[in-house]
Amino acid sequence: MKIKRSKGEIIFSGFNYILLTCIMIICLYPVWYVVVASISNSSLLTQHSGILLAPLGFSLDSYRKVFKNPMILRGYVNTLFILVTGVFLDIIMTSIGAYFLSRKGVLLKKPIMMMILFTMFFSGGMIPFYLTLKDLHMTNTLWGLVIPFMVNTYNLIILKTSFQSLPESLTEAAEIDGAGHLRILFFIILPLSKAIIAVMVLYYGVGIWNGWFWASTIIRKRELYPLQVILREILMQNDVGAMAAGVSAADQESVGMTIKYATIVVATVPILCVYPFLQKYFTKGVLIGAVKA
Repeated sequence: MKIKRSKGEIIFSGFNYILLTCIMIICLYPVWYVVVASISNSSLLTQHSGILLAPLGFSLDSYRKVFKNPMILRGYVNTLFILVTGVFLDIIMTSIGAYFLSRKGVLLKKPIMMMILFTMFFSGGMIPFYLTLKDLHMTNTLWGLVIPFMVNTYNLIILKTSFQSLPESLTEAAEIDGAGHLRILFFIILPLSKAIIAVMVLYYGVGIWNGWFWASTIIRKRELYPLQVILREILMQNDVGAMAAGVSAADQESVGMTIKYATIVVATVPILCVYPFLQKYFTKGVLIGAVKA
């Protein structure tokens, strides 16, 4: 039976739709502007001012120039190595830590948890951290961007809370059957925690993909730069000379503008393509991980 809504409810719903539509447009327009500008004619784009809703002409020259830059492709390879290796090790190490802290009867469990929480608010500092990496010979290597960041305290707490919400009878039955801790974790706990694991993959993946600070700090060899460091160079230092080769000095500024937009699109599209596949797990996973502190 259809419930008849009052006039006030209809007005309230209409106001919500209008407000949310405006917020959606505000959030999507910058993305749309970058995409449209990247395929626009460079000279026409330079002359344009104000809102841009459709491409000004059509040209893919900026994308051709971006992919001709060897540093872009090299940056992709480096970033994919850090992403795949990092996410895999992050999930493994965080799961092991969360499983340990979610078990009952663990000796000194509360003091250990307090020490872990302490690192969430206070750190040793950037310079000691860098010197530690240097002493461990992890500077100028991609492993220096993977191994020191394998466990995030916030993600560890979420995963620990999720593991605690699972029925204890499952682990008790596995222990009676002779299963060890690693078998319980990898064959019982993790398969039942697909939603929260998907959230962890998203959290770690986005963090690694967007990370540029430590890469620019500990890596000095340009051939080891991840994509985001190269993108930052292009945007902040206006370094489009290599990609705008063969263009007259008068046109280099306009061509450089479309190259910047094309570089942003190239660097952003992969993570946008992955997100829809994990979105269905996102809300469920976060709610599972927030049942209790």
